[in-house]
Amino acid sequence: MSSQSRTTPVPPGLSTRRLRVLTFILAAASGVSIANIFYSQPLLDLIAQTFAVPDSTASIVVTVTQLGYAAGILVLMPLGDLIENRILASRVLIVTAIASAVAAFATNLPLFLVFSAILGFTSVVAQIVIPVAAHLAPAGQGGRYVGQVMSGLLLGIMLARSVSSFLADLWGWRSVYVLSAVLMVIMALVLAATLPRRKPDHAGSYGSLVVSIWRLVREEPALRRRAVLQALMFGTFSAFWTSVTYELIREHHLSQTQIAIFALIGAAGAVAAPIAGRIGDRGLGRPATGVVFVLAAVAMAVAGLGVHNLVVLGLAGVLLDLAVQGSLVLSQQEIYALRPEARSRLNTVFIGSVFVGGAIGSALSGVLYEHAGWSGVAVLGIVFALIGIGIWSASQLLHRATRLNSEKVASSIH
Repeated sequence: MSSQSRTTPVPPGLSTRRLRVLTFILAAASGVSIANIFYSQPLLDLIAQTFAVPDSTASIVVTVTQLGYAAGILVLMPLGDLIENRILASRVLIVTAIASAVAAFATNLPLFLVFSAILGFTSVVAQIVIPVAAHLAPAGQGGRYVGQVMSGLLLGIMLARSVSSFLADLWGWRSVYVLSAVLMVIMALVLAATLPRRKPDHAGSYGSLVVSIWRLVREEPALRRRAVLQALMFGTFSAFWTSVTYELIREHHLSQTQIAIFALIGAAGAVAAPIAGRIGDRGLGRPATGVVFVLAAVAMAVAGLGVHNLVVLGLAGVLLDLAVQGSLVLSQQEIYALRPEARSRLNTVFIGSVFVGGAIGSALSGVLYEHAGWSGVAVLGIVFALIGIGIWSASQLLHRATRLNSEKVASSIH
């Protein structure tokens, strides 16, 4: 690695009260940033009408926003290990605000698409601030504080569609992007005024930083394992939420506003993040990982069997969100402990895998829903979860074998 082996220490005098305030601010920044990725999903029909294009053309908005976010993961996120964190986060948020403002007043679809891509690209600040929480946290409490920030991010994901739908009903779809621009400016100012300075210790160039990412993948098996596990988990999550809208419309005849209300159930799953963080801090991350994958399999089974009952379908959504969010926090807690000086790069690999898993889950669920209906989507989610359980079980066996060998070597020495 071209980085140093230690990180700049937390500024002295950081009280528990101030740490809580900073954690709340980081959670808010993460939540309002990630929401930009999901605002457009319930607005496509309105956007199509405004720009006089077919619905299929308007759907490109979601694609370019997500592609922009993927590019941001690869290009911007590693900078968290190179550039002073407060400056990086606040300045990227200003660019996000500009992109959102231009999108709000775009007069044609091509211009709107360009700035939607930029909006997605810069919204990766949601991931940039998460490692900051790990750096600020006292020793042994990283999971707790990362979990609290993750609650903000997950609430942003879950509430974005509902907020977007409600605002569009009140003031039109452009108001969503105006509000986003205002929130980005506010968060940029708040972060610039409150975050302590933290200059990463990476001494090389940006090129060496990027090269070191692939070295991390090669040298850290825990990173590879967690990346694959979370890709499977998020694939399950995306399969459910991509196709459930069709099912809610066709089977339960819900309106867009009613679907927005249904989507609010996902917010209940945000309680899993801080709980998972505390469980991880107690050294129970490995067994808890198996539990959340079993929970995901159960959730998709419930969704498949209870598709005709809206309450049961909602329960399945809550269980799945609990599993996804619990797994996310447990995974990030483990990978952040691998190399504290490289947390942003570790997060680049991890979140990149999440994006790939989600994209695969969405694509497969669309095909399966068309040919096999909702039951096909449910089976896909169960299969993903069972593969995750298999990988987790294999890692548990390997861990136990390694520990037994270590104990034998130690006893033979004594």
